[in-house]
Amino acid sequence: MIKGINPPVNALIGGKWIPGSGGSFEAKSPHSREVISKVSRCTPADVDRAVAAARAAQPAWAALPVIERAKILRRIHQLFLERAEPIAQMLCHEIGKTITDSREEVYEYAVPSYSKAAEEILRHRGLSFPSSQEQTTNKRLVLGHRPLGVVGVITPYNFPTDISSIALAHIIGAGNTTVWKPSEFSALSCAMVAEIFEEAGLPAGVVNVVQGFGDVGAAIVEHNDVDGIFFTGSTKTGEIIARACALKPHLLELGGDGPFIILADADVDAAVDGAINGCFYYSGQVCTSAERLLVHEDIYDEFVAKFTAAAGKLVIGDPALETTNMGPLCNEGTLTRVKDHVEDARKKGARIIQFGPEKDLYFPATILTGVTEDMQIMQEETFGPVAPIMKIKSAEHAIEIANKSELGLIASLWTRDLSNAWRVAEALPHGSVNVNETSNYWDQLAPFGGAGKSGVGRELSQWFLESFTERKLIVFDLGNSEVKYNRRAEGGW
Repeated sequence: MIKGINPPVNALIGGKWIPGSGGSFEAKSPHSREVISKVSRCTPADVDRAVAAARAAQPAWAALPVIERAKILRRIHQLFLERAEPIAQMLCHEIGKTITDSREEVYEYAVPSYSKAAEEILRHRGLSFPSSQEQTTNKRLVLGHRPLGVVGVITPYNFPTDISSIALAHIIGAGNTTVWKPSEFSALSCAMVAEIFEEAGLPAGVVNVVQGFGDVGAAIVEHNDVDGIFFTGSTKTGEIIARACALKPHLLELGGDGPFIILADADVDAAVDGAINGCFYYSGQVCTSAERLLVHEDIYDEFVAKFTAAAGKLVIGDPALETTNMGPLCNEGTLTRVKDHVEDARKKGARIIQFGPEKDLYFPATILTGVTEDMQIMQEETFGPVAPIMKIKSAEHAIEIANKSELGLIASLWTRDLSNAWRVAEALPHGSVNVNETSNYWDQLAPFGGAGKSGVGRELSQWFLESFTERKLIVFDLGNSEVKYNRRAEGGW
């Protein structure tokens, strides 16, 4: 355990921290490979108890005045801010994210989620409609929103406090209760966030935490008393979830193919800076990473030379040091996939340039040139610190390549011609297109989500509330016995 930091290691069910019924598992440092702590492992039986606790707490929580829910969210924000540094430290040790980037996640993204959600629920509006079906002034049609009930929340290791906080804040703000399964690779930092809730005044059972593995996530998804699902993770798992909860509301944020398109008139130096962030931020373990760099042939050599020089300056090593730019990969599964993709590219003719150590979970910052479309790395999400660079002939060529992918989360486009940028952005099948900005840019008050197999729905801000509330129309007939109306909107029958 990190000196002075003692996170909960049990499950949180009905307001009590209790051991899971499946024994325990180890939380290890990706950097040192030392055991940080043992964490209590839950089973589907624990999920049953957590769902029951969430179901019991939901009516009273939903009945609480919205301003009271907003006040609790604001208190969570304040307490979270006070404890942000130890949570960032745990994040760094638990998932290998550099301490600088861990602080960014906690301070810039996770903490403000609760105050932003508080403001969103105070401004979540309904609608009123005129009567269009009858020739009358007696009708009043009012559209409001009601909470779904119990929502399952399954979150990944790469932004464990950010993605979970965005989801939890808006879901409970809307009057739902939750059963939350964090990634087994980020169990401790997430438990530290959950520890804040009771002190902030959140009633027991509103947020329940079940630590564990895939069987726990599957039990949440398949549970009859879970009314909706939020999931961020792989496309493969997302497809399984979508099939399992086809008739439940679900919001899925899945993989990305990250085309990073640099046209002939681009500011090459700016594009290099953007690509360094896009490829190597958190060792490439980001769904918005620049997975494929498509560079116009006229500037290809210049870009590769400058990009290689910039990558060579990265400081790779202990993520706890403030001077470090890139740490290890989080786990063995990610490392295996990265190695397989690079080896496949090598066998098919790619040239490889690497910087940094290759030991344990460390994989070097890797640049691939001579890349072709038949390489695995050009067809699948790598999720690692690898920059495959392919030469393109035109914007149309880049669009053709990008449109072959089944994924469509974020694309990055670099050009000085804003007219051309508009047309290319419209032609790309992605949920977002960042023009002259790295792929790893998103705004917490703008809709976020992908097309194709990159996900279902949009998260952040009001879009979260739309996903996890049920639209409800109430029709009133006020009656008027003295005035006779023709109830038919159209005559002739």
